[in-house]
Amino acid sequence: MSDLKAIQARSLEMAEYFVAFCKEHDLLCYLCGGGAIGALRNKGFIPWDDDLDFFMPRKDYERLAELWPRFADERYFLSKSDKNFVDRNLFITIRDKATTCIKPYQQDLDLPHGLALDVLPLDYYPKNPAERKKQVRWALIYSLFCAQTIPENHGALMKWGSTILLGLTPKALRYRIWKKAEKEMTKYGPAESDGITELCSGPGYMKKKYPIQAFEDSIFLPFEGTEMPIPVDYDAYLSTAFGDYMTPPPADKQVPHHDALIADMDKSYTEYKGEYGA
Repeated sequence: MSDLKAIQARSLEMAEYFVAFCKEHDLLCYLCGGGAIGALRNKGFIPWDDDLDFFMPRKDYERLAELWPRFADERYFLSKSDKNFVDRNLFITIRDKATTCIKPYQQDLDLPHGLALDVLPLDYYPKNPAERKKQVRWALIYSLFCAQTIPENHGALMKWGSTILLGLTPKALRYRIWKKAEKEMTKYGPAESDGITELCSGPGYMKKKYPIQAFEDSIFLPFEGTEMPIPVDYDAYLSTAFGDYMTPPPADKQVPHHDALIADMDKSYTEYKGEYGA
């Protein structure tokens, strides 16, 4: 079983491969969340952080899904829900098949249960208030029907409503509904927008509005002996998302935030068959 340092080492290895792939194929990507903060505050991982996540503009994100299966090393599996398979995430994950990281909400799924690198798309935020409200409604519908999982941490009303909606919708229709929702929530372009938002990061983050220029390019900063990209106007993004991001949280909050039933950076998930639900 792996400790935090081993998980960080494997995460960095995967991130280096991912960034190199994006460079090779002219795709824009940047560390987000704790990875971006770590680059600025620690020149590497936040000491208690256990993963690296990336943002990509929507057009680059969609190209990644097309290019990765054709050109990437087979060790790294791209997982993205579709008509025939639902991995219960709202976004792309890249999984290292040489490792094991089995999440409780996915333990019964037949997929490569390796350490994951999350890749989240960024979308335009329409300036018209009525259009923005519609975008959020469609994003919530997308979240429910893409993940096909009842949200547990967003209030009793949302949990109750989601249970009813999913229960009343035949499985054959769920994909059509989520693809319609995805089309509607991502249809805005720069001409009718005055911001950038996250629509696949959960209800809290989809309320955020970032300046468009914050994500027009990336800059590379030192990160654990290598370099990693972060948004060019990182301060506008991070201060909006997290407030005073350069001040560490209280000691009791300095803990890894992802759980795993089994985490082993030295063995493939295939060696744990029969020890979890799949």
